[in-house]
Amino acid sequence: MILRVALVFFVIFSAPGVCAQTLDELEQLVREAARSEAQINQEREARFVQARNSQQQLLAEAREELAAENARSERLRDAYDSNERDLAELETTLDERMGNLGELFGVVRQSAGEVQSVLEDSMVSAQMPGREAFLSSLAQRRALPTVQELRQLWSAMVTEIAQSGKVARFNAPVELASGERRDQEVVRVGVFNAVSDGRFLDWDTNKSGDHLIELARQPADRFRTLAADLQQAAPGGAVPMAVDFTRGQILRAVVRTKTPMERIRQDGGPVGYVIIGIGILGLLICLWKAFVLYTTGGKIARQLKNAEPDKANPLGRVMAVFAANPDSDVETLELKLDEAILRETAPIETGLGFIKVLYVVAPLLGLLGTVVGMIETFQLITLFGTGDPRMMAGGISTALVTTVLGLVVAIPLTLLHSFLQGRARSLIQVLEEQAAGIVARLAERNSGTTSGNA
Repeated sequence: MILRVALVFFVIFSAPGVCAQTLDELEQLVREAARSEAQINQEREARFVQARNSQQQLLAEAREELAAENARSERLRDAYDSNERDLAELETTLDERMGNLGELFGVVRQSAGEVQSVLEDSMVSAQMPGREAFLSSLAQRRALPTVQELRQLWSAMVTEIAQSGKVARFNAPVELASGERRDQEVVRVGVFNAVSDGRFLDWDTNKSGDHLIELARQPADRFRTLAADLQQAAPGGAVPMAVDFTRGQILRAVVRTKTPMERIRQDGGPVGYVIIGIGILGLLICLWKAFVLYTTGGKIARQLKNAEPDKANPLGRVMAVFAANPDSDVETLELKLDEAILRETAPIETGLGFIKVLYVVAPLLGLLGTVVGMIETFQLITLFGTGDPRMMAGGISTALVTTVLGLVVAIPLTLLHSFLQGRARSLIQVLEEQAAGIVARLAERNSGTTSGNA
């Protein structure tokens, strides 16, 4: 109480503009302060009571709402249980009524996917684009197909079968080897080949699924001639045509296949070029030697028909030895003829030994290329393992190409050397036969002369 009075006095005397001069004024001020404090306390009490009543009302409303929600939860639980029972019964009824339709649905989805793959890879799609679009959704759908969709699937299959046996002519976009794309007249042979402007086309979905592609490398000229004749053939006519029964795989292999020159340039390497150089050199020497031997043989054949020795050919030079020494004895003349034959033998056999060296060296170089290729292969195996065989193909190809080049050079050179050596021996044999004949005639003459003297 004392604290409250002190507080009142503090409020009175601390209020700005308030100053009591007499005790009456002070009493008046104290009374007014008491009344003000009582009024404030009453207002506070009224607000507290009001707030308390409001909280009780909110609590009552919350309890009512909780009771309502609990009741609603019970109703929903009962409804959920009832729906679960109804759903189980309906699913059982659905399974019973579907019967074989489930199996049919799986077959339709599988068939739609297979037919879609066939149509996408078929060359007929170049003539009839977009026909496989509905199959994509049908293959992925989880609902049963309609009768109309089944008929459409059946129609697509029948159309593909029918078109595979027809030769059709139509206009379609074609990507040329230069990269330009334009519309051209295309002739399609079933699902196997398509040609345009006498050139073979490819339908490769890995590169394009909406237009034909001209092969960068075309087959042999005889096949291109057949393609041109097919395009120029009259409707209903019959012309021969090559058909790729693999549906383009052989033609794609033609593009990837290396020509002999490409194999030599890419796989032969320096060893391959050396072998080729040896082969060319050996062939030139063989041609030169064949020319020399046949020319010499012709001169010897003409000399056989003429008794007068002609020093322009080997046989004439051998016969000139006898003409220069008509009075020599048999032994001396035989030695001089042997010397003359030896002099003529060397020019006839010149070059044959070098050809023999070449055909021996060629397969050895091929073996060297084989070893180099295998070393390269094993280096790649050491670095990258054997997971990708294509990485080892380069070294193996080098080994095989150089081996083939060595054999290709060695075999013809061996045959040519054998032939030329036989020709040279035949010429030398002619010289020896003629020399032996000269010696025999001289011996016969000397024998007759001795008998006459006796």
